[in-house]
Amino acid sequence: MAAVSYLDTHVVAWLFAGEAERLSAAARAAIESDELLVSPAVVLELQYLYETKRVSTAAEVVIDDLGRRIGLQVCDLPFIDVVRRALALSWTRDPFDRLIVAQAAVRQAPLVTKDRTIRRRYRAGVW
Repeated sequence: MAAVSYLDTHVVAWLFAGEAERLSAAARAAIESDELLVSPAVVLELQYLYETKRVSTAAEVVIDDLGRRIGLQVCDLPFIDVVRRALALSWTRDPFDRLIVAQAAVRQAPLVTKDRTIRRRYRAGVW
């Protein structure tokens, strides 16, 4: 079974934009070697960023494109399992971060993220 890594929203946006040079060597290595998943919360956050004009492409276009290019998939863990794990993540008030970290934590999988707070609090954060 292949190793699994989850990607944070900014990582997905950078990959879609062709800005892989913004990623660390460890992040690129995980992306090149692992099965890649995102939380449905990443999809929702991308759409929010699109609707607020912080990115120029709708979420489904981004996810579909990266699915074709790098095999990115949206994780289908039961939502209630993710929410139960997220309940304990009181170190952040960002609902997107809470769900994204919880999604990876349910599987005890790495989360590729540049976010220092996440990496300090989630030991399997990769950067």
